Amino acid sequence: MYLDELCTLLDRHARPDWTTAIDGVLISKVERPHPPAPSMSGTVLAVIAQGAKHLALGERVFAYRAGQYLVASVDLPVTGHFTEASPERPALGFGLTLEPSAVAELLLQAGPGDTPRTGRSAAAGIAVSDAPGPLLDAVVRLLRLLDEPHDRTVLAPLVKREILWRLITGEQGGIVRQLGLADSGLSHIARAVRWIREHYAQPFRVEDVAQLSGMSVSAFYRNFQAVTAMSPIQFQKQIRLQEARLLLATHPGDITGVGHRVGYDSPSQFSREYRRQFGAPPSQDTAGLRHAVPTPAGALP
Repeated sequence: MYLDELCTLLDRHARPDWTTAIDGVLISKVERPHPPAPSMSGTVLAVIAQGAKHLALGERVFAYRAGQYLVASVDLPVTGHFTEASPERPALGFGLTLEPSAVAELLLQAGPGDTPRTGRSAAAGIAVSDAPGPLLDAVVRLLRLLDEPHDRTVLAPLVKREILWRLITGEQGGIVRQLGLADSGLSHIARAVRWIREHYAQPFRVEDVAQLSGMSVSAFYRNFQAVTAMSPIQFQKQIRLQEARLLLATHPGDITGVGHRVGYDSPSQFSREYRRQFGAPPSQDTAGLRHAVPTPAGALP
């Protein structure tokens, strides 16, 4: 019942840039499958109303389709592609940015026993579940406000809070709740992820990043692997190669310079790891990048 109206609303309000008149709400409409594309997941809720998508995080692959939702509680390097989409039956999806401050506010307002207890150990940064009726109902009501501009300013924040509450108390509530807890294992790993993303071009010692995160080396490594499905060094490599690909799209003739800019001293090592990641050496891959069709980034359906 909810999916039919959800499809109608998403189809009507889809834009080429996926944005909407409601802050933090994105809509995707894709009419054909595209090759797997690397991007960052963002911290998001993604609901698929029609079609299907695969998302790879390290060695983990998440498959989600109509009637399911995915939550990403850390901004992670992922590779995604639609597996079901056509002009006659396009893939349609809803996305909502998850803000740690909004999660924290709801947790502070919740009464004793209103939410399950969240452990200190970090859970996986991405998870998939079937979307329950109350969550889909709230998503539909939020999208209806796109047709009601006079109600949107007041009601949209309220419905977004309801959606967030459904997530917090739902099957994947553990990783969403950790997003708003300053002392959770997830928050410590998120701090490390941000640091590596900001300093990806420079070498680092895992011991130093563990200290920055307030963890022992063994606990940091274990929790980092649980959240990201990668070691810290593998994570840095993913960020370097994704940044290199973005730079090569606009500077295709400066392969050596781009490799050095993202942290590679050896052009041959850069070319070798780039080919392993993207299936073609930089010189070949850049030709296709200039003509690539943009698709929704990250976890967004």
